[in-house]
Amino acid sequence: MAGDKHTTWQFWVDRGGTFTDIVGRAPNGTLVSRKYLSDNPTQYKDAALYGIRNILGDKPFSDIESIKLGTTVATNALLERKGARTVLVTTKGFADALLIGDQRRPDLFALNVRPPAKLFEAVIEGDERLSAKGKTIKTLDRKALKEGLQQAYDSGIGSVAIAFLHADRHPEHEQQAAALAREVGFPHVVTSHETAPVMKFIPRASTTVADAYLSPILKDYIAGVEAEVGGIPLYFMQSNGGLSEAHHFRGKDALLSGPAGGIVGAVKAASFEGKDKIISFDMGGTSTDVAHYDGAFERV
Repeated sequence: MAGDKHTTWQFWVDRGGTFTDIVGRAPNGTLVSRKYLSDNPTQYKDAALYGIRNILGDKPFSDIESIKLGTTVATNALLERKGARTVLVTTKGFADALLIGDQRRPDLFALNVRPPAKLFEAVIEGDERLSAKGKTIKTLDRKALKEGLQQAYDSGIGSVAIAFLHADRHPEHEQQAAALAREVGFPHVVTSHETAPVMKFIPRASTTVADAYLSPILKDYIAGVEAEVGGIPLYFMQSNGGLSEAHHFRGKDALLSGPAGGIVGAVKAASFEGKDKIISFDMGGTSTDVAHYDGAFERV
């Protein structure tokens, strides 16, 4: 690396629930690393930015080529149930669909089945229905829906997840509902046809709810970082192991951001020793990540 010449700095950051690790590469190829508590408000607002400033010294942020971040902000918000207050808007008659789920149970013969805690705190049933072919069976009752949305907004809920039947192919009613939610004043509105346009209702709706629950937390974090670094390219590791530009990084893509970065790094480190079959283990302060690699990344 010492002979690898660059004209600018590059930074890689792992923002965990307990610690934040920063690695910087100087223009002459030298690597510098720092480790800080992720949450230390008496010393700094954000550990990643604090560490980057510490490494740069008196050099400006404009000397940075890019910053690439793996983060457990969304993961921890889900595990600790600290996401945004969310209301689910769905087709009338399907208010309990996500609670019922698809009947998969970890313990098939358990008599006392405990469903996972729901991410939304309220449900609004939109009186509407489109057929699988897009035929209007029941026109959306916009007046009633807007009244329900207003009540949710007045109660302090700030995020809306909208998932109607057959909206993956026929999103007209979702689009109308989203427009009403924005008229009411909701800052975060998520629709299923934009978030997860798949045919099956349960996966589509549950992904939409997760995105509505986590994206506001993620966006607040991203906005704080962007405000400090200005126009420097900022990339985030996604659950699929690829990088996303900050403005395209959403809650649904962030759940395994940290673990995905971990296995990608572990595979690279193992390759230096000629190993292509590994099990990685990362015990963090909030969660523990275990990954398996057998010569190729597993996508499912």
